[in-house]
Amino acid sequence: MAGISRSTLSLSEKGKKINLNSLIKILRVLDLLYIMDVFKVKTEISPIEYAKIQKNKRHRASSKSKNNNKENADLGW
Repeated sequence: MAGISRSTLSLSEKGKKINLNSLIKILRVLDLLYIMDVFKVKTEISPIEYAKIQKNKRHRASSKSKNNNKENADLGW
């Protein structure tokens, strides 16, 4: 059935110790493997790392406004 021995299945039913490989085999056969998702490691960025990333991010250069250039060109001298 799950590729494990009867004694291993009996131990698991009684709540005794079995190895992780056997547990995964049992959960796979019972279609309950999603239970192991609780143990997934979620990567999170620390606030310091996030600040470093934001600091190194490129910013768009601001362009000079057209009205400001016209005023500087004609000073009225």
